[in-house]
Amino acid sequence: MQKQSSRLALAAAGVTVVLWASAFVSIRSAGAAYSPGALALGRLLAGALVLGAVLLVRREGLPPRAAWPGIATSGLLWFGVYMVVLNWGEQEVDAGTAAMVVNVGPILIALLGARFLKESLPPRLLAGMAVSFAGAVTVGLSMSGGSGGHASVLGVVLCLLAAMAYAGGVVAQKPALAHGSALQVTAFGCLVGAVACLPFAGQLVEEAGRAPLSATLNMVYLGVFPTALAFTTWAYALARTTAGRMGATTYAVPALVVVLAWVFLGELPGPLTLAGGALCLAGVAVSRSRARAAAAAGTAEST
Repeated sequence: MQKQSSRLALAAAGVTVVLWASAFVSIRSAGAAYSPGALALGRLLAGALVLGAVLLVRREGLPPRAAWPGIATSGLLWFGVYMVVLNWGEQEVDAGTAAMVVNVGPILIALLGARFLKESLPPRLLAGMAVSFAGAVTVGLSMSGGSGGHASVLGVVLCLLAAMAYAGGVVAQKPALAHGSALQVTAFGCLVGAVACLPFAGQLVEEAGRAPLSATLNMVYLGVFPTALAFTTWAYALARTTAGRMGATTYAVPALVVVLAWVFLGELPGPLTLAGGALCLAGVAVSRSRARAAAAAGTAEST
């Protein structure tokens, strides 16, 4: 039973990583027609509608009172602040710089998890994160195009703020999952983020009237799949492991972005980009290897 639960959590994390990687392709289209705040609000509204419908079908109702502090905090930081400032930051810096700065997030998650959640920092986790971060930097440098890249101070600050909001949101969400289901925590967190982004409602209505259909469809896709589905599978997996290990798992995203950009955008990755993607995946494997060994040992003892 424990082994099956571990496999389900790993599969859920895999769904999250693939969908979050696909989001970068959709953001390119939607971001050309929608401003950062409007795009975040449209994405969150679409996600909240889908999650709300699923909640009604499953009749899960409101989460317990004890879950609300974590839901409110993660909703404001991760669903609200993170999405807006990341959209804004990616307009001020090239994609490579954004990738490098935002990937500070998993490191912050591990440190905050150790401080506030009393999670351990095993050597394999730290080593894996170091390898993956080196890979993310390598991918970022290759994507920056050398001297052709651009990075304003404002853009770097915004991406760093996004990384901090992401880390704070994850660490706040973890205790909430001890009281509410993954669906409840995700649905109401998404709703909190949407409410926080309501000041951008006027921009969303105005821009939706002149945006091409492809951009609007990409915004809806972002809400339904990388938000509603991927954040739910993330919460399911997070409830069954530490915040630090889940953060390290997201280092697979840069490698998948390289593949998806190759397949859907025709952007042929160079040797440096491929090497960085391989490092990201190797680091994830190292950071999770101890968890798999421990799960296998626990299964052997139970039998």
